[in-house]
Amino acid sequence: MSSSKRSRQSSPFTVYHLKPQHSGMTLAAALKNVVGAASWGQTKKWIGRRCVQVNGNLCLDDARRVSEKDVIKLWQHPLAKPVEPADIRIAHLDETLVVVEKPAGVTSVRHDAERKLSTRRRQLQPTLEELLPPILAKFQRLRWPPLPPVGMNRGRMQARKRGNRGRPLPIHNAKKLPPELQVIPVHRLDRDTSGLMLFARTRAAQQRLAAMFRRHTIEREYTGVCLGEVQQQTIRSLLVRDRGDGLRGSLAEDADDAARTSSREAITHIVSAESFEVPELQTTYSLVRCKLETGRTHQIRIHLSEAGHMLCGDKVYNRRLHGRVISDSSGAPRQALHSDRLSLTHPFTGQHLQFEMALPRDLSTWLHRLRTP
Repeated sequence: MSSSKRSRQSSPFTVYHLKPQHSGMTLAAALKNVVGAASWGQTKKWIGRRCVQVNGNLCLDDARRVSEKDVIKLWQHPLAKPVEPADIRIAHLDETLVVVEKPAGVTSVRHDAERKLSTRRRQLQPTLEELLPPILAKFQRLRWPPLPPVGMNRGRMQARKRGNRGRPLPIHNAKKLPPELQVIPVHRLDRDTSGLMLFARTRAAQQRLAAMFRRHTIEREYTGVCLGEVQQQTIRSLLVRDRGDGLRGSLAEDADDAARTSSREAITHIVSAESFEVPELQTTYSLVRCKLETGRTHQIRIHLSEAGHMLCGDKVYNRRLHGRVISDSSGAPRQALHSDRLSLTHPFTGQHLQFEMALPRDLSTWLHRLRTP
């Protein structure tokens, strides 16, 4: 059986870590196996109702094959519906890069284990990376989906078999799209974090932007709302993939050499913090601004939680290792974190680029209601 790291009575979800015997199973079969008492109908209903994530990504495909390293998260209540292209705004577009205003509820890029999924399966839960090509086509007044170049016989042969009068089939595979429609991710935002995100449009741009991230010359700032009275500070730690309960976290002082070797330094600067009380909830909250020096997975969420200031609405890092779930009566619609500032020097033109994105309506409405007596 799998090892469940959380109790469904104390958390809105249960985490299951798959084992070697689950490799090659469909998601439905693996979920039925680890839950134990679930029927096939119940298992497929969970998946269809958006209650199942695999490695942090919502999965609506019950036939998806899993591996022993996969982590399944079963939620008690359905997650939000997939984001559509109309929900995405382009903040900047040129020949080498694009800056996107990412809405909450969409994964930035496809997980490595899902890279070979068919087009049909990808469309069940598209990533931001996959939603961008049709948007770029609209901006550039190009056909979508595009047709293959003249001379590609395979598309014509397939078209003839389907009675398409010899016309080539449109391209849906992102790797085969024409260069002007391709995007290459250079960093990520969590699924439920909104904000500014940068993509390269050429391999040369991807290499230069990646080097700029390594040198910390691309500045990213976040606005967040968390529990308690926060002070300006810099938080440094070594992050590991498993702190001991299946979640990412900071390296323990008594960690072994193997854990230390796999850890990665994470540095978060809390550059401003404004605290306010909500008397009716008998709780103090803080509106914080965080500046990343490094960009590790879940870095801000982990650092704030470990400092005793969990982000409002965070349903993952809402407890310390082996501790109780932290009560959150804020009513936040999701984790209250938004990447609102991005600045860099253009890797080819040398122009200084600076972008800002206002707090999305879901968070701004909630924050106004929270702060209003």
